[in-house]
Amino acid sequence: MSTSTTQVIEPAGRRELISWALFDFANSGYTTVIMTTIYSAYFVGVIAASTTSISSGMPTLLWSIAIGLANFVVMIAGPVIGALADQHASKKRFLLISSIGCVISTALLAFVAPGQVALAMLLVILSAIMFAQGENLIAAFLPEIVSKDKMGRMSGYGWCVGYFGGLLTLASCLAIIMWGEQQGMPSTETIPITILVTALIFAITAAPTFLWLRERAVPQPVNLNDSYFMASFKRVKETFQHARRFQDLFRFLLALAVYQSGVSTVIVLAAIYAQEAMGFGRQELIILIMVVNVTAAIGAFACGHLQDKIGSVPTLVMTLVLWAVAILVAYFATEASGMWIAGNIIGIAMGASQSVGRALVSKLTPAGHSGEFLGLWGVVIRLSSIVGPLSYGIVNYLTNGDHRLALLFTLVFFIVGLLLLLRVDEKRGELAAG
Repeated sequence: MSTSTTQVIEPAGRRELISWALFDFANSGYTTVIMTTIYSAYFVGVIAASTTSISSGMPTLLWSIAIGLANFVVMIAGPVIGALADQHASKKRFLLISSIGCVISTALLAFVAPGQVALAMLLVILSAIMFAQGENLIAAFLPEIVSKDKMGRMSGYGWCVGYFGGLLTLASCLAIIMWGEQQGMPSTETIPITILVTALIFAITAAPTFLWLRERAVPQPVNLNDSYFMASFKRVKETFQHARRFQDLFRFLLALAVYQSGVSTVIVLAAIYAQEAMGFGRQELIILIMVVNVTAAIGAFACGHLQDKIGSVPTLVMTLVLWAVAILVAYFATEASGMWIAGNIIGIAMGASQSVGRALVSKLTPAGHSGEFLGLWGVVIRLSSIVGPLSYGIVNYLTNGDHRLALLFTLVFFIVGLLLLLRVDEKRGELAAG
């Protein structure tokens, strides 16, 4: 392993910590509106459904394919970009590039007409790539701004603030949709406005991150005969060569890859399930997701503190049990009330599992390799975002649009992930990282 890239000049102050958390606030609107709620359902119900002679289940499969392709690109590029950012102390620069790319490609979705499936998929892929890369990079700042004993709560604060960011964006979109319906406007006119608002909120609320968050890493010397990307590939190769030294980190990444496949499926396809299987209308769907964002914020905040007290692994075990319960409740639900119960359980579990997972990877990451190892965390997240939604789409397609069976299949990811998680020794992993 090379020497540490992190040179702490002074501890991160409150303003800088807030600026870090505000990026979660900013990009959560994209996840909530584009990936989870409005645009996913709009793509399946309007963009793809407007194509003639399309078979049942194909719109959902096309959406799953778009998400899978985006995450495949990030899975390949994530560690390299992370290593490059570490090598040249340029996480903030790459974060800015990815944020601008996400905002622009998201805004362009507003101009895609019904039936333009290929263009919609292309822009979704581009925006998802940029979003995911930004998510990796902002996570890589966490080991630099707080000590290990505070990572859990700080990660929890970030996710908590993020869910309220998603709530703000979603509430704004709901107001636009309700206003449009009062004016007699079709969804093909109101939905594009909500997309533009989502991109605008992202751009505005991410600004403090780039004003106040500091790059504490220092550039590492490189072989002058190597290009930037060749040096980055060498660091990634070095990471895998030393994998045996960090067995608990890689055991956790394996568990994460499995259970996060289930989490990713719910995030990307929950709105489609509620719309297609439960008959939720657009307004009812948006209100459900808004409430879920509140419970997710509570889950992230509470479990951020809980994992610092009892440990990350025990906290994650509890959240995976909650996930399994939520999936079963949603599967057996025949009325809207059942979906509301499942949604709120999902909210608590989602906020907790995502917050705890990010903090645990940070704890198990060796000093000076935050961008690189959080890049590997991003690889796992992206791999799960391919496997989970795509498996749902395939099961849904093979069963002629049976969303309930597709959801039930998702339960397997949480059960297997739980079993793998029990093999992780958190204390041993922290000692190896130190």
